[in-house]
Amino acid sequence: MNPLKPDEIPKMRAAGKLAARTLEHAGKWARAGVTTNEINQIVHDFTLSAGAIPAPLGYHGFPKSVCTSVNSLICHGVPDDTPLKDGDIINIDVTCILDGYFGDTSRTFFVGNVSDKARDLTDVAEKAMWKGIEEIRPFATTGDIGFAINKFVTKRGYHVVREIGGHGIGTTFHGDPWIPSFGKKGRGPKLTPWSCITVEPMVNETDAAIDEFDIPGSEIKYYHTMDRTLSAQFEHTVLITNAGFEIMTQV
Repeated sequence: MNPLKPDEIPKMRAAGKLAARTLEHAGKWARAGVTTNEINQIVHDFTLSAGAIPAPLGYHGFPKSVCTSVNSLICHGVPDDTPLKDGDIINIDVTCILDGYFGDTSRTFFVGNVSDKARDLTDVAEKAMWKGIEEIRPFATTGDIGFAINKFVTKRGYHVVREIGGHGIGTTFHGDPWIPSFGKKGRGPKLTPWSCITVEPMVNETDAAIDEFDIPGSEIKYYHTMDRTLSAQFEHTVLITNAGFEIMTQV
């Protein structure tokens, strides 16, 4: 983990706030009849208008400016011309590059009237993210974060995705350490003060395996739940301070 220099922290803060504003703006369009391609264009235009770059576009060949993952799609969903329907849930995952620094955040939105199961799952995913974030302090471990997330999710009767997790972030999109949504207290890399990570649990309705798909022309994969039950995710970029943490991706 590479600690940020004092003059870099405001730049990460600015990138994070822009990502948060972009996500908030995009979320207003999570409604029936809107296509994920339209959301992609909204994110693209909003990011450029702020003097930033949408990080997903062209990243390892990814063809769009945002990831949109609907219902059973766990992550890395590629926007297309399918309109959203009443009752869908959609994770919108925004990353922008501002002055060379990355801000990364995501949230699961409701499209119209969703089922009680969808509401409960989404509530668990959001609270699980906060359970993980609350473990962040200097020299805590990635296992501390993962343990707290998994304990909460399991108690609520759901299942964390183990294959995909959070990551270090700063002047690169994805760096060390990997931040799992499971683990043992005290295990894994220690958290270095003044570096940034993302905490982004993906929570599935069942313990079914995940289904992996290629994206044409890209090294990135996207993933569904094998049984096509629901998946929800929330994500913040977080700065590890000398006393605890600071959320970088809040409006």
